[in-house]
Amino acid sequence: MVPASGRWEVRREQEARTESTSGRPRDPDLVLRVARENPRWGYTRIVGSVANLGRSVSRSTVKRILAAEGVLPAPERGQRTQWRTFLRSHWDAIAAADFFTVEILSLFGLVRYHVFFVVELSTRRVHLAGIAHRPTDAWMKQIGRNLTDSLDGFLAGKRFLIVDRDPLYTSAFRRLLSDQGVDLVRIPPRSPNLNAYAERFVRTVRPECLDHIIPLSEAHLRRTLSEFLVHYHQERNHQGLDNALIDPRAGPVNDNGPVLRKQRLGGLLNFYYRGAA
Repeated sequence: MVPASGRWEVRREQEARTESTSGRPRDPDLVLRVARENPRWGYTRIVGSVANLGRSVSRSTVKRILAAEGVLPAPERGQRTQWRTFLRSHWDAIAAADFFTVEILSLFGLVRYHVFFVVELSTRRVHLAGIAHRPTDAWMKQIGRNLTDSLDGFLAGKRFLIVDRDPLYTSAFRRLLSDQGVDLVRIPPRSPNLNAYAERFVRTVRPECLDHIIPLSEAHLRRTLSEFLVHYHQERNHQGLDNALIDPRAGPVNDNGPVLRKQRLGGLLNFYYRGAA
């Protein structure tokens, strides 16, 4: 009589021989991809999906592959939606917001102002929501009304707004947006990578514009940022969009006209295009 442990070893050897003769993949990438892209699928369904692709694996092999990579079984895996999956599932309905500060040179020295902006994830369009020396609860509520206006609000039609845990997002502001159908998704503390699109804009506007200008008033700062946003949308190529423009305004490109330059902010920002032949 074969002991229980011996029967288990024989069974594993049989499974290994069966899989090796039935086209078992040499690496677990296929199994892992199917499991990660379908967090609610169990072992049997993964086996069936892999079989549809001409590969044969057993449930125990799928289990071992997932366990070796730290991938949870279907019940637990399905309850923890990955951040990437959440973004892809709601791509057109998500915007992100953030603050950054700028120091303005006044008669009384440097005065710090807060700049509040919102970016649409699917298009990378950026909206300058407001500039304030000391943002207040009333100011934030008014910004919320502007953003959710049914006619021209930047958040009209959006379902989620990703923000960090800055206390400037007051309870009244959050409640106002919620009443308009926009849920605030507050990322965990010290995790700016989860608001990467907003952070990317800050790392663009500073070195390309604000680091080279000393604003002399709030109006000057507003004009500077407005001019930069026109350049950002219409004249700046974006690697995240396959090096294309967000909102190209030029006509068909010709290759025999003179090369012209459009300057903004005294030549700090440049855009090259072909003139009429």
